Amino acid sequence: MENYNIRVEKLKKLIDNANYILIGAGAGLSTAAGIEYSGKRFRDNFPEFIKKYGFQDMYSSMFYPFKSSEEKWAYFAKHAYVNNIGMEGTYLYKKLLNLVKNKDYFVITTNTDDQFLKSGFDENRFFRVQGSYAKMQCSKACHEKLYDDEELILEMIEKTDENLKIPTELLPKCPVCSEEMDLNLRKDSFFVEDDSWHKQKQNYINFRKKALGGKLVLLEFGIGFNTPIIIRFPFDDLMKSHENVSLVRFNRSHLELTVQDNGNYYLIGEDELENYLNPNIKERYLPFNEDITKTLNKLI
Repeated sequence: MENYNIRVEKLKKLIDNANYILIGAGAGLSTAAGIEYSGKRFRDNFPEFIKKYGFQDMYSSMFYPFKSSEEKWAYFAKHAYVNNIGMEGTYLYKKLLNLVKNKDYFVITTNTDDQFLKSGFDENRFFRVQGSYAKMQCSKACHEKLYDDEELILEMIEKTDENLKIPTELLPKCPVCSEEMDLNLRKDSFFVEDDSWHKQKQNYINFRKKALGGKLVLLEFGIGFNTPIIIRFPFDDLMKSHENVSLVRFNRSHLELTVQDNGNYYLIGEDELENYLNPNIKERYLPFNEDITKTLNKLI
């Protein structure tokens, strides 16, 4: 890669000259903002759950085979509070907003912590693909409606007993079919896409169509290969298919681009680009494995 300061200067020019900016954000952006699912943050917030269940991190704990719904919701409530409901917008997300607020921008994110909303991004300018901890749905998706859960989550936490169970009467039940409710997270085939979700999706489609008519910069933050088909692969395809599109990828360990062949994707490193792609791709692809906060501070 080129010298870091040279890449930062190139990024400044890209943003200054851009007509449109499309942000793609994954878990790595929230991790950089301090929203870590393991380590000290996990140990500080969940000592009683670690002691009882031997949990290792917040993510895998969501799939633990709890013996009762009362136990499950004691953990789910604390998890939703720590990673969304009890949080304000973070410095990094606010810094990112300052970078793009005077541009015609849009955000697509797989994160469920609502940091874009909490940090002041226009709610008409983001697509929250994977749901939110702040919403509940029928666990069987019997109807396509979401419900705010903050008040109930706070009551669950307040009334969790010494056995790490919530009172049975607090178990959330679907008002339509009486099945248990669930957090609105895309983890199975029952994920509910309500009217708001479809509106966000259409806003994203409309923005992409409009932005391809001008100079578009894709700013991709912290997206690996858990769900690359949502943001990472489409961003690669946009950059490769349109001469007016530049891609800036922030990732600690995965800066490769992808080549698609018969529906399969293959990874290629920066030093291999000219062997597989149009030579000017190197002028429109800008990789960063440096700290995101450090780089944004240099830009603003």
